[in-house]
Amino acid sequence: MEETAMMKIADLGPRSRNVNIVFKVTEIGEVREVRSRDGSEHTVADITVGDDTGTVVMALWDENISKVEEGSSYMIKNGYTTLFRGSIRLNVGRYGELTTNEEDVGEIKEDNNISDRNYPDERRRPYGSFGSGDSRGRSGGDYRGGSSRWKNRF
Repeated sequence: MEETAMMKIADLGPRSRNVNIVFKVTEIGEVREVRSRDGSEHTVADITVGDDTGTVVMALWDENISKVEEGSSYMIKNGYTTLFRGSIRLNVGRYGELTTNEEDVGEIKEDNNISDRNYPDERRRPYGSFGSGDSRGRSGGDYRGGSSRWKNRF
């Protein structure tokens, strides 16, 4: 059986994939109801989880909310991170797995909450921008300047 490479919270970035991590739940936020894009109703709760390198906010959906309790340790296999309003969120996702972890995580480094950092959401580019130049898509030279991938397209 293949050994799963484990990560630490301080190693997480804004778009980490295939996240395998062990953590302790330090706080469970309020459960709220939301409507998804397809119109279906869901429940979601933001929980704070941590290890010896830091803490991060994790979004738990529907039945996963009732699987956790404060002070207990868990493992995520094949999770991922996203940006929500510029802040990192850890997610289990539909292909991930959340399980109880028998070993206690130990002391939590609470003074390093990586969700407190603000990251630019690079998916939201200003209208008309080709990835270089100013917010109106100008590259500083002629309209074919800037990124080489756009040269000779006009």
